[in-house]
Amino acid sequence: MKHLETGPGLASAPRAFLRDLNADNLSAGVVAGIFGLSAGIIHISAGTAAGLPKDFTLLWVISYLFINGLFGLLLPAYYRLPLPMANSIPGALLFAAIIPVVGLNEALGATLIAGAISVVVALAGWMSLVMRLIPMPIVMGMVAGVLLKFGTNMVMPLQNALIPAVVMIAAFFLSARFLRRVPPLVVTLVVGVLYMALSGADFSSVELSFRMPEFIMPAFSMDAFLAYGLPLALILVGMETPAGVGLVKGMGYKEAPANAITFVGGIGTMVSAFFNLHSTCIAAPMTGICSSPEAGTHDKRWVAAVIVGLIFVVAAPFYGFVFSLIEAMPSYFIAIIAGLALLRVISSAMHITFSGKHEVGAMFSFLIAVSGLQIFGIGASFWALILGAAISMLVEFRDFDFSQEREALRKRFPAKSVG
Repeated sequence: MKHLETGPGLASAPRAFLRDLNADNLSAGVVAGIFGLSAGIIHISAGTAAGLPKDFTLLWVISYLFINGLFGLLLPAYYRLPLPMANSIPGALLFAAIIPVVGLNEALGATLIAGAISVVVALAGWMSLVMRLIPMPIVMGMVAGVLLKFGTNMVMPLQNALIPAVVMIAAFFLSARFLRRVPPLVVTLVVGVLYMALSGADFSSVELSFRMPEFIMPAFSMDAFLAYGLPLALILVGMETPAGVGLVKGMGYKEAPANAITFVGGIGTMVSAFFNLHSTCIAAPMTGICSSPEAGTHDKRWVAAVIVGLIFVVAAPFYGFVFSLIEAMPSYFIAIIAGLALLRVISSAMHITFSGKHEVGAMFSFLIAVSGLQIFGIGASFWALILGAAISMLVEFRDFDFSQEREALRKRFPAKSVG
């Protein structure tokens, strides 16, 4: 456990939460929470495309929110950092696709092993090496490429929903300019909801339901591990943690507990395997929202991440209702809110990607992430990191920092004196 970073702890967290809570981090947490709730649509779409039963898909989303919400309460509260937890979207797509091939129980068994691998990597303290092998500009190139679509999705409604898009975007920038004491995201949310209500949004399909996560026993097979478990472990260790740490550091935080994030995600993934869920990890897009300047001063942005966890835990049993409510809103509503919330994050990611070292690798990382390509069924985010780092090593090797490894080798094999 010596490699796990320490933090302020949980004992004083409730008091600190009430002390640090303000309008900025509350609004950012609500926006990030809404964004996380809407991400359940990705799971439902993936499950539908794979032919999975609707009942299982709903349980999958409920477990995603409830389990990730619990871990999302603990991690940011312990470290007082904006570290919301969710699950891997590339992992979700792999999970849905592999279930018809190897079976649900076997897929969950592979999930359990992937979580154990993450725990071992964290306890061994190898995340610092992983972060040096995949430097910040390459990580942020991947982040910028992934988040770019949220920016383009924000402006696309100007084509087909001009009036509501202009109203919401204008509300954001006008409030930022003239209502300095009111968070612009709050103003945008209120204006957007009022517009939807006045324009006659149909809420007749909204229905109330209640359901909790259900226990299931994983099974094990080598085919499931090779086809899904090993890629998932690589995604969790090599992509999700570096992306989250990169976002936190990109927002001005000097340190982020990479080993602890990987450890908690690994434990969460092992627990998830018993409840129809494929992973637990730091949530990059929501980390971007919670760590952004819109969430207030640096020392109080952690509250936004805790609010995300609270929203997840409370909403999980009622997700059947929440999903039907989200369905009642036009798709551009969430797209505009998420895009505005991530504007500063996209800007920061772009700046880190295209200024400084690893220029070629970072550019390839960005382009691969934007492309959305898939190789061997594994998504672009993973390949952006792997191929971006490989290309950078090939043409920019001097930009890598392996001083710690060289120092360790010198201590282990000291040069013999001559004489």
